[in-house]
Amino acid sequence: MNQIQRIRTGDKVEAADFEQTREDLNKARHTPGNIYASEAIYQQDLAEFFYRDWLFVGRVEEYPNEGDYGAIHIVDQPVIITRNKDGELVAFHNMCLHRGVEIAKGCGNNKHFKCPYHGWTYDLNGKLIGAAYMKESEGFDPRGCKLPEVALKVWRGNIFVSLAEKPQEFEHAIAEFEKDFAQLHAENCALADVTHMVLECNWKFLHENLMDFYHVGVLHVNTFGARFSWTPDNVTLKDDGGITIRYEAAPSTPDGNTLFAKAPWLEDQENSFACTGFRFPNLTLFGRVDMVKMISAWPVGPNRCEVKIYMLFPKEFHSDPEFREKVNAYREYQMRIYEEDRSMIESMQLAMALPNYQPGRMSVMEKPIHHFLNSYIARMFEPKA
Repeated sequence: MNQIQRIRTGDKVEAADFEQTREDLNKARHTPGNIYASEAIYQQDLAEFFYRDWLFVGRVEEYPNEGDYGAIHIVDQPVIITRNKDGELVAFHNMCLHRGVEIAKGCGNNKHFKCPYHGWTYDLNGKLIGAAYMKESEGFDPRGCKLPEVALKVWRGNIFVSLAEKPQEFEHAIAEFEKDFAQLHAENCALADVTHMVLECNWKFLHENLMDFYHVGVLHVNTFGARFSWTPDNVTLKDDGGITIRYEAAPSTPDGNTLFAKAPWLEDQENSFACTGFRFPNLTLFGRVDMVKMISAWPVGPNRCEVKIYMLFPKEFHSDPEFREKVNAYREYQMRIYEEDRSMIESMQLAMALPNYQPGRMSVMEKPIHHFLNSYIARMFEPKA
């Protein structure tokens, strides 16, 4: 049994199984398909990345007022994000300390959170403030009961959380994004639209597709491909697996012209200003001369992921009387592009579990993907230092 067959059968995967991917780009092949199709590797993905790293989960303007909250799921972990009485954003595990029931659903505004099962009640910091019929329980002291906190930090208006007990220092984790994308001034932008998509593919394929500029002139030739220019020299590879790409691309409209203006802080840039950034495991950023997009992918099993696309425009643009109509035009155009991509990445996913799939050679135009995959392999399958 050769190494590719062994990986497909679900046997233990080791770094040696990826020797061909680990070659220099001009000699490399893509990975065996099991990293996209195996349930065991999917579970390892969650443990290595989604239960440890800082994850992008939304924007501060989604929680403008005291008591505003969102009950979200980070993979299989229910979490509440809310703004407390001190005006701070906080996060904690959404599991009642009594029987584990989720104490909140969806989003809204609350003065407190009350478990719908037995009525245990918590304040906006997760502290237990009411538990009926518990006085008779010997040794029970509600003053010492508090929902476990989830680490939360904000970078330029973007919210990140980590499920790790001792997460990496956030300032260090975000340092490369700060260095490369501070010029986009996302803190001076406001959320204009959030698009939700479900893709029948592994979460890694979403990010690979967004950094795969090799396909743009083929698949997207009738949308934005003709207004797009880059070379592998435009790619900067980061030690932590991150990627920054600077290139030329028109604003994301059908005719390539902004419907607003240049962002005030990008007035000196050409209309073709464009950049992309990736940071493990769930965030791809796109910058244009008039907007910023933040795209996250959330695993829902080895063959499915949920995608959220956050569209940000400078706050000044939001007072435009035609703002909503213009945003819809951006959104509709982007959905055309995303649907083109969907057909390809879902087709790739189908191939990953097939017995006759053989990983193909990489092109020099796949420099970002080569770096992404090698960073992934190093974390997942090589011995820890």
